[in-house]
Amino acid sequence: MELWLSIAGFLIFLVGLMISIGLHEIGHLVPAKRFGVRVPQYMIGFGPTMWSRRKGETEYGIKWIPMGGYIRMIGMLPPRPSDDPSKLRETSTGMFQGLVDNARDAALEEIRPGDEHRVFYRKPWWQKVIIMAGGPAMNFVLAFVLFAVLLMGFGVRVSQPVVDFVTECAKSEAAFKQDSKCGPGDKPSPAAAAQLRPGDRIVAVDGKRVADWEAASRAIRSSGGGPATIGIERAGRPLTVTANLIPQDRESLDEPGKIDKGVGFLGVSPVITMERQSIGAVGVYMGNLTTATAGALLRLPEKMVGVWEAAFSGEKRDPNGPIGIVGAGRIGGEIAASEAPVLDKIAFFVQLLAGFNLAIGVFNLLPLLPMDGGHVAGALWEGVKRGFARLTRRPTPGYVDIAKLLPLTYGVAAVMVVMAVLLVYADVVNPVRLAG
Repeated sequence: MELWLSIAGFLIFLVGLMISIGLHEIGHLVPAKRFGVRVPQYMIGFGPTMWSRRKGETEYGIKWIPMGGYIRMIGMLPPRPSDDPSKLRETSTGMFQGLVDNARDAALEEIRPGDEHRVFYRKPWWQKVIIMAGGPAMNFVLAFVLFAVLLMGFGVRVSQPVVDFVTECAKSEAAFKQDSKCGPGDKPSPAAAAQLRPGDRIVAVDGKRVADWEAASRAIRSSGGGPATIGIERAGRPLTVTANLIPQDRESLDEPGKIDKGVGFLGVSPVITMERQSIGAVGVYMGNLTTATAGALLRLPEKMVGVWEAAFSGEKRDPNGPIGIVGAGRIGGEIAASEAPVLDKIAFFVQLLAGFNLAIGVFNLLPLLPMDGGHVAGALWEGVKRGFARLTRRPTPGYVDIAKLLPLTYGVAAVMVVMAVLLVYADVVNPVRLAG
């Protein structure tokens, strides 16, 4: 039964991801058609075609390898400025120049008589920006909708400044995770020694008021070791107790996985409640997560080194590091097979898909080909050049020739393929797990 649940969880995530990819491509397709670009194909997946149907001038289909999708627009690359149908075309035997020439020829072969004004490269720069930014924009919209469902519908776990559990002994964080029971040689925790009880509300630390659990936790940590006064409310009555805090090495509140040295340890766990958030809180949450995702993307080379070491040296996978589709699917299967309540499982899948949509949106905005951001950057540069020419009364410059960047594009694509293969391998031999 557990195996079938794991398979079902993997398939649920995969279907959700393919729907997200399909909507990403619709984000390109709709403005492309709206601006008159001919789109011969709309495909979800890669490889051999599983199913397709033609509607109008566009073939819609699904391919066997569920690792992405694409729409094919005619005239993505402009012809060489020197191309003249009445003259022999100049060619080059250079490897990179040959690749560029072949790519141009392939792009021009799809242009039929009457398509001269339906090619992508002839469209105004702002239309190119809208077409190419439409895919990532769709991912951001999907992420916002899914995060709204999660935060406004299910709610989020909020740690209250109320004591739920008092740790009886002063164990280190690692030792407590291995065995939460206290031994005869273990000393009482500062909270136990100060006789804190479940239900006590922490309202102040060292005379400073705290409004929530995060503020209380940070104040306790910043105190380090030594005596600290803890203001509490017990059964509606204000009390002040003195706790002799112990300095410990504990996981950072700001950077999961990092250890903060010698922070103050009290020994209490907070009451956790589910609270539904407002639409404004969804925007703030997604904004913070987008910033964090962009920062993680800048550290991707460093993180991929960790993935390599985990794959080939047996190092533990960083739970906050990169993860591929296979790894995310495995986590989905692990959740489906867990004993968590059904609503918690649904909430997790919503969060997983929302996070992937956000990551896809941010990644695709990188100003490098073949990502959408590379085309957006080229269109914006074309707009700058033409705007400058208009201001200085100079002749209108030609279209920005992104074909010249194809050697770099092939290099980036090769790196992406290597990263994808490495992630798949690491997700199989040393996957990220929710527990342990």
